[in-house]
Amino acid sequence: MKKTLLALAVLTAGSANAGINLYDANGVKVDLSGAAEVQYHHGYDKDSKGDIRLDDGDLSFDTSVAISQQLNALAKISFEYENEDGDTDGSRVKNYELYAGFNGDFGQLTFGRQYLVFDDVGIGMDYEAGIGLSQANKEVLDAATNFDNIAKYTYDNGMFYAGVSHKFDDSAKGTKDNSVTDGRLGFRVAGLDARVYYIDYSNEQIWNLEAEYALDAFVLAASYGQGEVDHVQGKVTQLSLAGSYTLDKTTFALGYNHITDDLVGSQLTNSDKVDFDNVYANVTQQLHSNVKVYAELGWLEANHKSHDFDLNYTAGLEVKF
Repeated sequence: MKKTLLALAVLTAGSANAGINLYDANGVKVDLSGAAEVQYHHGYDKDSKGDIRLDDGDLSFDTSVAISQQLNALAKISFEYENEDGDTDGSRVKNYELYAGFNGDFGQLTFGRQYLVFDDVGIGMDYEAGIGLSQANKEVLDAATNFDNIAKYTYDNGMFYAGVSHKFDDSAKGTKDNSVTDGRLGFRVAGLDARVYYIDYSNEQIWNLEAEYALDAFVLAASYGQGEVDHVQGKVTQLSLAGSYTLDKTTFALGYNHITDDLVGSQLTNSDKVDFDNVYANVTQQLHSNVKVYAELGWLEANHKSHDFDLNYTAGLEVKF
């Protein structure tokens, strides 16, 4: 699932875990993984209709080559099968990851087409019904996270983890620098996982503080984020709360998002501020370690007459290997 707009409350784009080993000899290991996810989905827009949706289709090749006991060279090539709104000729295949690098005790360093560290932001436990900071500002607060020319470093020792990535400037001569820099810093202790994200685009800055706490079958999570745009008055803030309970192979989740938006670019009438309240609930049944089905309902309201939303509902099936 591609991320093109910031959605702090949305589950991060999921790439399938390695499931099939194609080759493992002489220090060279090649894995193949994939996933297919299909939904029946109805969005928040009043004009939307419920239909069958090809939500996710992934195919990934991961390669690791042992240089020494402390150093590996690695490469990844992944494809996503899309059917975006407006397509008239069926699905498209797009390459979102094509990178190479090294990993070892020092962490992992990669270069090429990949996702920014910021792509992992968010504590939301929803599938489609959670909203993010860009809900009212898709033209102003647009946070793409996938580029061709990214250098990325991540480190994780179990308790402490960090990451930083940089998208190099590739703007045309005489135009504004379009480089992007972001980072993440986090720690884990007992059942607590807390981290902070920050990203700096050429004309906007976003940060998010988030934490999750796991206690037996319960998981509780909260986050607070803020986005600002240069030379635009105001800001967008978001408070997110979520929780889940797992009973055997069934997981129940409930979440809430509150967004306060007073950016001038929010296209409001008679007001420069709007508050959004979003509630979602879902249930997921794990039929197999590689197969799950789920159903979700979402509600969204705004304190401004120019925003009117319908009930959001989704039923989905995911199969991965």
